[in-house]
Amino acid sequence: MIAAVSGGGDSLALLLLLHDYLKSAQSGPSLLAVTVDHGLRPEAAEEARAVGRLCAAHGIAHRVLRWEGRKPATGLSAAAREARLRLLAGAADEAGSDLVLTGHAADDQAETLAMRLKRGGGRGTAGIAPATLYDGRVWFVRPLLGARRSALRRLLQAQGIGWFEDPSNKDRRFERARVRQTLDEEDVERLVDRARETGLAREEAGEHAATFISGTTRLVVPGLLCLPHSALRQAEESVALYTLRILLAVAGGTQHLPDETRTAAILARAGDEGFRATLSRAVIAARRGGLYIHRERRNLPRLAVAGGMIWDGRYRVQVRETPSDLMLAPFGTENVRASELADLDAPAGLARSALAAEPALWRDGRFLGRASEGAAVSLQSVAGPWARFLPTFDLAPARAVAKVIGGATIQPSPWRGHKGDNR
Repeated sequence: MIAAVSGGGDSLALLLLLHDYLKSAQSGPSLLAVTVDHGLRPEAAEEARAVGRLCAAHGIAHRVLRWEGRKPATGLSAAAREARLRLLAGAADEAGSDLVLTGHAADDQAETLAMRLKRGGGRGTAGIAPATLYDGRVWFVRPLLGARRSALRRLLQAQGIGWFEDPSNKDRRFERARVRQTLDEEDVERLVDRARETGLAREEAGEHAATFISGTTRLVVPGLLCLPHSALRQAEESVALYTLRILLAVAGGTQHLPDETRTAAILARAGDEGFRATLSRAVIAARRGGLYIHRERRNLPRLAVAGGMIWDGRYRVQVRETPSDLMLAPFGTENVRASELADLDAPAGLARSALAAEPALWRDGRFLGRASEGAAVSLQSVAGPWARFLPTFDLAPARAVAKVIGGATIQPSPWRGHKGDNR
């Protein structure tokens, strides 16, 4: 397993706790500490070397990874976060592991929730998830979310170990630093409790939606989802609403679910034969007692084929052979074969529109065929809201949707026994 260790107090405490635990365990995975140097502060290189010296003193393997290349002039924090995740996930791949452990503590949870509450309510008020599946392959696990930062530092002090403080933690130009300075002990405890309660409620809502999706939703043709209006009418309103939000985002390939108010307005008219609307890049049409959902045909991407890319938030692309000027672009209505529309238990016009928005291979403006039929690439359906980040809060609906759309099996939760043994 990988331990992400910056040299700060939380991550150093995580490292030592993991090391002690693995030494006491009868069997378990090997531990590799990884420090990411973003190259943004001159002190960072020496801090990474100091982590290496501490690891060497405890017999822990250690790597330093550096974020190379030009740094963006805007959005630097987000870009640095993405680079860190990519580098840590890559280190896990190379080590043959699917676990990266980070030192997020209860204080981080409280700060995150305080910032999100300023922006309103919603699913985000569940706070930081105990674990998140990144890019469908590596779990980022946060075992210290229930521990206070002060307790972790006392652990280090008891062992005579110092730590580094990132200057940005006190720089009031950053929102997190400003929030941190306003929270007292009672605030932290209250916010952590609230995040825990909201997280449990989100999991429960997801389980209800997953059951509903599994029992009602089908994929008519690639890109076209259908669920009967009678099932929506009989379901609890909260379950029907949450399910519809999920399916709209999945069909549209969006990262975020549509807002409740606009989705509720669509749900209220779901039984009106002939009703049609668009939301979250998806078309919703009520036909023949069913609600059909597919990607609208506007703003579909035309992208050069590259391995690991996600096309339109709906397909993960893997390259089987070196592409030569290949593009992934919409199929187009003119290329939909009549045989694909025959004998369908669905309106042919909706099926044609859905298939037209599916990815195809093109070269120099010439249509080569459906991308799934070619030898150059392979496609795997993904659910847009969880294509890059799947928090444990949403495991149930993500698994249900993956089964409907033919997506990859989602890895087991990163808890004891997730590999089928007792580790």
